[in-house]
Amino acid sequence: MCFYEQHRFACGDYKWGNFRQHCNKEYRMGETCGMKLVFHTTHLPQKCKICDKVDCKQRKRAAEVDRVHRWQREGDKFHASIDKSMEQIANLDMEIRNLNYEKARRRQQV
Repeated sequence: MCFYEQHRFACGDYKWGNFRQHCNKEYRMGETCGMKLVFHTTHLPQKCKICDKVDCKQRKRAAEVDRVHRWQREGDKFHASIDKSMEQIANLDMEIRNLNYEKARRRQQV
């Protein structure tokens, strides 16, 4: 139960900061007991890295969807390109789902 700083992002996620204070259970110098308690919480205005990755992948997905719609309007010329873009959209959907799952898992750990 040693004390650490905590950084809380605008999206609600957090990360641990620097070590601040030993607890009563740990008597050895330079060692920590392993449990983390919050010494001080700093609120940060930006989003966490996972949210930044999700936003980036959603922008890529939107660009692919726009590209597919444009190719479909132009006619029957771009079948291979449309298939490739649809595959990329499916991959991006899976990556976004995995990132959201990771974010939910981190929130449950608190």
